[in-house]
Amino acid sequence: MKIFIRVSISQRVKCPSILQVHVSWEKATPTDGARSKKRAYDDESAAALVAPSATQLGETICAGCWTDTPPSHWRGVSPLRPRPSQSPPALFPKANVGGERLLAHAEQSSARLDRALLLCSACGERFSSTQLARCPFLSGTQVTMPSFPTEAGMDTLACSHFSASCTPNGIPEKEPCTSPEKERKWIRPDIPSKCTWELGKSPSESPHRHVARSETPKIMPDILKKIGDTPLVRINKIGKLFGLKCELLAKCEFFNAGGSVKDRISLRMVEDAERDGILKPGDTIIEPTSGNTGIGLALAAAVKGYRCIIVMPEKMSMEKVDVLRALGAEIVRTPTTARFDSPESHVGVAWRLKNEIPNSHILDQYRNASNPLAHYDSTAEEILQQCDGHVDMIVAGAGTGGTITGIARKLKEKCPECKIIGVDPEGSILAEPEGLNNTDSTTYEVEGIGYDFIPTVLDRSLVDKWYKCNDEESFACARMLIRDEGLLCGGSSGSAMSVAVKAAKELKEGQRCVVILPDSVRNYMSKFLNDKWMTQKGFMKEEDDIINKPWWWHLKVQELCLSAPLTVLPSVTCEKTIEILREKGFDQVPVVDESGWILGMVTLGNMLSSLLAGKVQPSDQVSKVIYKQFKKIRLQDNLGKLSHILEIDHFALVVHEQIQYHSNGQSSKKQMVFGVVTAIDLLNFVTAQERRRKAT
Repeated sequence: MKIFIRVSISQRVKCPSILQVHVSWEKATPTDGARSKKRAYDDESAAALVAPSATQLGETICAGCWTDTPPSHWRGVSPLRPRPSQSPPALFPKANVGGERLLAHAEQSSARLDRALLLCSACGERFSSTQLARCPFLSGTQVTMPSFPTEAGMDTLACSHFSASCTPNGIPEKEPCTSPEKERKWIRPDIPSKCTWELGKSPSESPHRHVARSETPKIMPDILKKIGDTPLVRINKIGKLFGLKCELLAKCEFFNAGGSVKDRISLRMVEDAERDGILKPGDTIIEPTSGNTGIGLALAAAVKGYRCIIVMPEKMSMEKVDVLRALGAEIVRTPTTARFDSPESHVGVAWRLKNEIPNSHILDQYRNASNPLAHYDSTAEEILQQCDGHVDMIVAGAGTGGTITGIARKLKEKCPECKIIGVDPEGSILAEPEGLNNTDSTTYEVEGIGYDFIPTVLDRSLVDKWYKCNDEESFACARMLIRDEGLLCGGSSGSAMSVAVKAAKELKEGQRCVVILPDSVRNYMSKFLNDKWMTQKGFMKEEDDIINKPWWWHLKVQELCLSAPLTVLPSVTCEKTIEILREKGFDQVPVVDESGWILGMVTLGNMLSSLLAGKVQPSDQVSKVIYKQFKKIRLQDNLGKLSHILEIDHFALVVHEQIQYHSNGQSSKKQMVFGVVTAIDLLNFVTAQERRRKAT
């Protein structure tokens, strides 16, 4: 097969992975600010159209349309038009490409052209135009390439980027998308990795720039120099408590300047982008993140002077939000339940902002090679130096996968017998084999690990064994690390340690297990560190002898005199819903479907703020402003639990479960709305009962 290849004149690229495509050009006296151009073709299919320019940066033309006017899929580059005396050659019949056009577009930024970013659409590798291109898929900052079907008699394209999961043009296969999906400009965070790393391969063959560790100065020029060189601490009590014979060590990543392991990759991504000419003074950094990468990027942006926008799901703690705001970052929250590939997800919203804001960049921790490289070059080297090269097991949680991938690659090179243990929360799909991920849980409270997609930078083949962890064990172990070892760590640190005490049972005396503790308790003061939050979530049981509880504490929620529930269908307009709420005197109402299934809540305040901000119109359906982050309570729960909820939230949705049988004989549980309870309802009940008690 022969494909179109985009090249720059200064590079004269001939990729060894494809059949040779002949490209020729001629220089002439500039006319109207442009040099004359000449097309070159081989005798079977179109090769490429290149034009030497004063900047020596090649230009390309859309070979699929040969239009005299800029087609809609070109962005910021004027296509080269055929001369009037020339007509499009017969080499471009639409039948040759199965009715599909090869669409390519390049974006030229205001940066110097010799520092322009080139991005491989297949593997995500970034190159500057001064480097020798190594990839046939080099294009501008974004590319859209429909499938180029193989035809009889065409040669096979032997490109190293191809795999069974890729179409002939190198783009990962996926289901045919709808028109709105085609219009989205984004790069998936789960593109299969095409990294060429292999165990035993010489480091000199690496295409990446590696950074050697430097000695820490006595006086640091800025706080960014306090990233890395974190302490390795012996765990004394917990190992004995669980009967471990090996030495248990904790790599305390919360000693980094921003308080987490993500400071390492944030600084590395920023510095690499600056070195490659991608980031320039005054540019904007945008990043979808669970919070810690955002804090690291905001820290770097504050020191270096960049604008920073962080997009994060609603479930992330308010402490993270407060820290980000203090660092000057702008914050956008997205629904926790949104799939990663939906436009409403933190990934989708980040790409929309990137397309709307000039000179903005998504450093993209999910695909950026700087993510695992930061740990390969620094974290792993520190562990080896601190352990004198003797490590028998590494236990690390997996989120983007950069930490476990970078550390595992270096440890596999230096300590081949070292076991790599991966930690994945229940509700995530990162673990292997796939059967481990079968669970009824779709959400989890622990932050910073787990995803509903496989990030590009995660190399799961390096992990010797995966363990699943749950919220209750994670938070209990995190509190144990704080109480028994004095390590002020976060919830995902508890996840890693709860797995380590299981996995390390196979190690013998004299062997060593290192556990990565990713972040600090600072981000979770109102969550797992709070007894009421733990009780409310069901992770702790109240002890009756601890507190003198009031008489009503153990009464059931069903004792409350709740009125018949008011609900609305998702098709009701915002205007009508506001009218209903005002008429009935309610501040919130559940939204249910025709069968009574709970879809979410809408509040009067949320609707009014959305209308005033112009996010919705009065005629829009109420489904556009559904709020899914609310607390539920069952009829058999006690009023004490309800009081804990109402200390934090304005209301709770009272639900009861219904077993529904289907035509095939199978049954399923559905949660139905029984009512909405507020603090006023609880207070009215208690005061009314108090009067009756006194009267008797």
